[in-house]
Amino acid sequence: MPFEVFDKRMAPLAKAPSVTIQKRGIFSINKAAHKLIGEPDTVELLFDKERDVIALRPSTESHAYTIRPQSARDTGQVIVSATAFTQYYDIDTLVSRRYKPFEEDGMLLIDLRGPSVEIKGNRTKQEDDPVDS
Repeated sequence: MPFEVFDKRMAPLAKAPSVTIQKRGIFSINKAAHKLIGEPDTVELLFDKERDVIALRPSTESHAYTIRPQSARDTGQVIVSATAFTQYYDIDTLVSRRYKPFEEDGMLLIDLRGPSVEIKGNRTKQEDDPVDS
């Protein structure tokens, strides 16, 4: 069996809070990050233009975004479809990026200027890595 290169960016961050802003503006939130704000079912999306910080604030307002499970399996991973939000604020979604969010004033904050890791899916990785050469 051939060797496989371990890519730490693909390893799940089970205990550390993480939010991935996927291509097309979908926010993938792990269980630890969702717990930071009390595991709400809906959130408002806010943006601080001066700091380039996104905030997810638990809300029951009619305009709030629904948080839904990412898959039928109960992994704790949830998603928020925020395409219109990312387009309106011109947030770069050309590549998927993983961030370490933090809690502030009951909101989950994502600092777009802070450290992040580009996430490459299996299809992209196969195209980029010439395995048979």
